[in-house]
Amino acid sequence: MDLLNALLLGVIEGITEFLPISSTGHLIIAEQWLGQRSDTFNIVIQAGAILAVTIIYWQRLLGLLLGWRDPANRAYAAKLIVAFLVTAVLGLIAKKLGFKLPETVTPIAWALVIGGVWMIAAERLAARLPRGTEVSWLAAIVVGVAQVVAGIFPGTSRSASTIFSAMLVGTNNRAAATEFAFLVGIPTMYAASAVELLGTIKDGTAMQEDWLALIVAFLASTITAFVAVKWLLGYIQSHRFTLFAIYRLIFGAILLGAVAAGWLA
Repeated sequence: MDLLNALLLGVIEGITEFLPISSTGHLIIAEQWLGQRSDTFNIVIQAGAILAVTIIYWQRLLGLLLGWRDPANRAYAAKLIVAFLVTAVLGLIAKKLGFKLPETVTPIAWALVIGGVWMIAAERLAARLPRGTEVSWLAAIVVGVAQVVAGIFPGTSRSASTIFSAMLVGTNNRAAATEFAFLVGIPTMYAASAVELLGTIKDGTAMQEDWLALIVAFLASTITAFVAVKWLLGYIQSHRFTLFAIYRLIFGAILLGAVAAGWLA
């Protein structure tokens, strides 16, 4: 993989990983022109995006760690742990049973369209519920399940599924739901990346990589994810997620049209 392709893929990953528009869908399309990505490459660019969110939330994470004597901090941290454990247990079960759709254009396009409709309906429904910023234990469990659902159905978007799941079970403040979803995503995605990276090291494929291209892609993903997430956190303070839902509907429809026309497989 040349450096320009690595740079472009890193930028695409960074922009789309935490916006509720599906990084998988965008990267699958990018592969049509930029070439296939190796498992190691996927892990590295995802790690860059996770690092960006870790940097953004470092004060919040440090506060939870050092402020464990505060009952509110302990409860919040415990809910993060519960969500992570639900994801880990159900994720392992799903993997053992082989529950995952193929990462091909058609199912991803349908996931984008269905997810766009669901986002619009879910936000309208959440707006009718009593206002709340508290993350309940039910929300923690539902967010954990939502992460697994996103893993099984490529194109769903982990951030979309977790944010809107939290909003529908009481945390209907966009900022509070997004923060919890992103904080849960940090250990979840680090753990998943570590497991996958160990697998590539064991089978020897990691040693065959172009490490300069990996570094370029990692840095591009980290920088663009940082900018994208900071922008998103500001945007949702005064805007709904409707813009992203409409984008998903348009993008998904274009992909389905391209498949029907034979332009994409």
